[in-house]
Amino acid sequence: MVVEHEDANDVLQNVLIRVWNGLENFREDSQLYTWLYRIATNESLTFLEQSRKRSSVSLNDLESGLANKIVADKNFDPQRLEWKLQLAIQQLPEKQRVVFNLRYYDEMPYEEMSRILETSEGALKASYHHAAKKIEEYIRNN
Repeated sequence: MVVEHEDANDVLQNVLIRVWNGLENFREDSQLYTWLYRIATNESLTFLEQSRKRSSVSLNDLESGLANKIVADKNFDPQRLEWKLQLAIQQLPEKQRVVFNLRYYDEMPYEEMSRILETSEGALKASYHHAAKKIEEYIRNN
């Protein structure tokens, strides 16, 4: 979600701190996996929001900045499908990007996503469907 490896390390460190500090409050109402994913997702979104505030740019500009980081990678090849996919994902609205990443890369069931994101399964299925269509269109046109 945060694109750069260094940023992912920062988010991971924050996740581990939050997990350690909150472990005694874990109620086992959900699986540990779900609880950890919720923390990681929230930390990623918080990191992106703080980055946007620090740089005084809109969320759309921040998302463009993430796409620019992909293009700036020394291994970037615009003809390779995996790079096109990454660029397409960065064009998605935040919620669709989160849902797509959880479903496509982590193969997470909608039921599990529903618990993590606190959204209905129907809404998640719709978000994934719209995201997949937008990605397909982006890849076809670029």
